[in-house]
Amino acid sequence: MTTTWTLRPATAADVEPIAELRAEVMRPDLERLGRYDGTRVRQRFRDGFVAAHTWVIEVEGRLAGSVALRPAEDGHWLEHFYLAAGQQGRGVGGAVLRGLLADCDRAGRPVRLNVLQGSPARRLYERHGFALTSEDPVDVFMLRAPGSSAAL
Repeated sequence: MTTTWTLRPATAADVEPIAELRAEVMRPDLERLGRYDGTRVRQRFRDGFVAAHTWVIEVEGRLAGSVALRPAEDGHWLEHFYLAAGQQGRGVGGAVLRGLLADCDRAGRPVRLNVLQGSPARRLYERHGFALTSEDPVDVFMLRAPGSSAAL
């Protein structure tokens, strides 16, 4: 099932709704890892939020998710990619990711990310050409070279 969605630039007013969404989306994985702290998970988002690099995903005019693409010296970091539980599995995340990766491919820029150990999101990233670079007990670090053709 595919859902109609829109992507708009984030503003400073989006920080709290996205921080709340982050806490909801990440809770199951963080609890599984014994690392959930609702205050900390929200504050970490606030501390790293840069509106200029963040987009809000909307479905039917309402907040459904967010994604950030932070420029780095050697490419971009895909961060704060959250999708409300009710929107997962409907094609929105894959479509958003395809669009961002196509832009990075045109610019010849690799994309890096980290995902929590055991998160189902890892499969989405692997389908889109991301490969494991390293991992620790909490995070899996992945890289996608420009032009990786998986799922695009």
